[in-house]
Amino acid sequence: MKPWIAYWSILRKDMRTYYLKPPNVSWGIIFPLAWTLMFFIKSDSAVDVRSLLPGVMALSILFGTTSMLAVTVTFEKKGRSFDRLLLAPIPLELLMLAKTSGAVFFGTLNAFVPVVMAAFVVDLGGVIWWQVVVAVVLIAVSSTFLGLFIAVAVSEVFEAQTFSNFFRFPMVFLCGLFFPVEVLPLPLRTLSHAIPLTYGADMLHGGVNHAARMPIVLSVAVLLGFCAALFLVSLRNIRQKWIT
Repeated sequence: MKPWIAYWSILRKDMRTYYLKPPNVSWGIIFPLAWTLMFFIKSDSAVDVRSLLPGVMALSILFGTTSMLAVTVTFEKKGRSFDRLLLAPIPLELLMLAKTSGAVFFGTLNAFVPVVMAAFVVDLGGVIWWQVVVAVVLIAVSSTFLGLFIAVAVSEVFEAQTFSNFFRFPMVFLCGLFFPVEVLPLPLRTLSHAIPLTYGADMLHGGVNHAARMPIVLSVAVLLGFCAALFLVSLRNIRQKWIT
């Protein structure tokens, strides 16, 4: 079987079975919409809307990707349909890339729902769009691989959701989405730099508000490192728990 045919077949099946179902499509739109309305309505000026935009974008990606992937992979493993995929004559790396690509795609789309809404409220002139796009994609990939790591570590869907919250909510408050990392106590500041979303949020702040604290090269390198580490650890756990 040609690798690209296998990749597309798995991705198409997941899109049709999970991501393109009306509940998931509506959830993928309503969730970032709700976040955006909640924060933008509380904003007193266009400056506030623009300053909140990177955080709302990052949250839409984080919660969308981790929730979708943790549920789909855990559900398939419990229903033993994932076992049949493991028997397919394709590399495990390609299989898992195909399983995660749908979540990356929908996470990326989710990020731009707040952008469209903000465009009706505030002038988005001066935004460095290429930096925003790079940040969005890297956040989507790292969050998706975090969801994969969580899905491999549990056996039930409700466990995946609970375990996801263990990572997600601390990340929201520690990664500089809505207030600077510098105001955190030193121990929490140190912990924040061990969170991939910190670097993605910094890139978004730099692209939207020109307020990045770190060089973009450093943020990209760290996010790529997190992506590779999470993916490789997930593959190792799959081989140890699901194959052997």
